[in-house]
Amino acid sequence: MPLTQISLREGKSPDFRRQLMEEVYLAMRESIQIPEDDRFATITELKDGNFNNSGSYLGIDRSDDIIFIQITLNRGRTTEKKKLLYATIVNRLNSKLDVRPEDVAISLLEVSMEDWSLGNGEAQYA
Repeated sequence: MPLTQISLREGKSPDFRRQLMEEVYLAMRESIQIPEDDRFATITELKDGNFNNSGSYLGIDRSDDIIFIQITLNRGRTTEKKKLLYATIVNRLNSKLDVRPEDVAISLLEVSMEDWSLGNGEAQYA
């Protein structure tokens, strides 16, 4: 049950934003085998001046069109699976939305099964 939070500079079309969420979802299906229809995602649009992309940190030339993707998911995936997830997201966004690979920053936040409540005040996975 991943929860995906995406932040980007304001001004992208509703179609772009919808497809962005879809491509991240499809990348998770393909690389880490999340369940079908496990779609929990938000997009936050930021005005200029409300984000910092760290310029060329680690030798990567990022632009102001950077997309920050934070995925909260269950703990337990291997480093290899995580690397595959990162590469799959970047490849899909580049090929489907023409997003520069340099402009995709991804972080994973791993939690335990009991850390989820998906409604009704219950811990469905505990």
